[in-house]
Amino acid sequence: MARDLPNILLIQADQLKPQVLPGYGGPAVTPHLDRLSAEGVVFAHAYCNFPLCAPSRFSMLAGMLPSRVRAFDNAAEFAAATPTMAHYLRLAGYRTALAGKQHFVGPDMLHGFHERLLPELYPTDFHWTPDWDETRMESNNDSSGVIRSGISARSMQMDHDEAVLARSAAWLRDHSRRTERQPFFLAVSFTHPHEPYFARREHWERYRHEDIPMPATPLLPEAERDLHSRRMLAHHGLLEGDITEDHVRTARHAYLANCSWLDDMVGTLLAALEAAGFAKDTAVLFTSDHGDMLGERGLWFKKHFFDHAARVPLILHAPGRFAAGRRSSEPVSLVDLLPTLCELAGIGLADRSPRPPDGASLLPLCEDTAAAWDRPVFAEMTSEGVPSPMFMVRRGRFKLMTGGGAPDLLFDLEADPEERNDLAADPASADARAALGRLVEETWDAAALEAEVRASQCERRLVQAAHGNGPAPLWDALESDPVRASCLRAPDGYNEWAWRGIEPSAP
Repeated sequence: MARDLPNILLIQADQLKPQVLPGYGGPAVTPHLDRLSAEGVVFAHAYCNFPLCAPSRFSMLAGMLPSRVRAFDNAAEFAAATPTMAHYLRLAGYRTALAGKQHFVGPDMLHGFHERLLPELYPTDFHWTPDWDETRMESNNDSSGVIRSGISARSMQMDHDEAVLARSAAWLRDHSRRTERQPFFLAVSFTHPHEPYFARREHWERYRHEDIPMPATPLLPEAERDLHSRRMLAHHGLLEGDITEDHVRTARHAYLANCSWLDDMVGTLLAALEAAGFAKDTAVLFTSDHGDMLGERGLWFKKHFFDHAARVPLILHAPGRFAAGRRSSEPVSLVDLLPTLCELAGIGLADRSPRPPDGASLLPLCEDTAAAWDRPVFAEMTSEGVPSPMFMVRRGRFKLMTGGGAPDLLFDLEADPEERNDLAADPASADARAALGRLVEETWDAAALEAEVRASQCERRLVQAAHGNGPAPLWDALESDPVRASCLRAPDGYNEWAWRGIEPSAP
């Protein structure tokens, strides 16, 4: 059975907003991603299910909403008993490998993959567990992430991504030499264009500084800011660092430059796929874990349901299977990837899945972009920065943000793609708000989820404190790997580690 199955290459970026890519109307110089878009199927309105790294990735791998797998924040344990796309593909006969960050926390560093090619980049213990009674965590981004930006020859994340690329290309070469014909599933996860917003000069110089587009919606007057935006401005200290227009342009310039470097790495990886003889038999799926506000509304980074943080690029390139240049405008999300890959591999999820996944296969939309869909997209936030669970649902043209003790926000994304006109109090939109509100109530028990998250925070903080007394258990992979020297491990703080080795250069 395995002989006729396509190989699968999943390429995941980190904090890449689709709005900057040319395939989505953006200004980035990304010829390799442009080719994937032109030859594949582009999903114009794809979303993550939690605008934060670990919960988004766990949810994607499991095909379930984050809270269903207790992925509450960046220090949540991903349970070894949770089936992932790698487990299903192994059952179908695939050789599975993981290269790069998936932000696994807990004793299991594989989650169905036969092997991983690098250790985890970020802490694998409970060091980053939030406490909703705290106002701020030391590991959070802050305004220095915007102010300290520009050109640099090296960074910790550059080192990591170079290793991800080199080992992934070597793995493809090695797999091509195997005598038995076995389909593969290779997941390659780069950390760019995630901040620090520092880029190499060669990529910086692909853009004219004066041509860098500024945010479509600048920082709003205080009276016009929604409650969660006010929280996130304080959470990241974005009003405390005297961020200037020059800082914003420089950070956005470096972000675009890092998109170009990411594109170079994608091109090198695709060339390695071609050289190994796999290009015609491999489905390539490109996406990200979440986006980046990148100065819109004065906000940066993630942890928001606005489209700049919640949307992700999603491109499926399968030579000979789908017509080139197709584009779907239906709202979809990362939980749809597990059913999609399982259908590609001929796996009947209805017969194999212990619990129904929250997503659906995207192959019908790939084969006919006019196919009936009408499925809502759900997202949630239970991490630091909120006092209680927040939820998002999009169906058709309308999107509702609710929970967290904040007033509802409702947007018509067809008429208002930049989400400037809140319709929550508009009588003409009352039916749309009520319909989306019912979906939220049917999907989540907000009070029960809040209690579960608070209990989990207490449990993990207690365990982490206990591990500080005497030798802590080793929750890591490839502990002797030289790459581990550039990984973040406690007690280093993120903001100290991320800028280690960066030496800014003059533009």
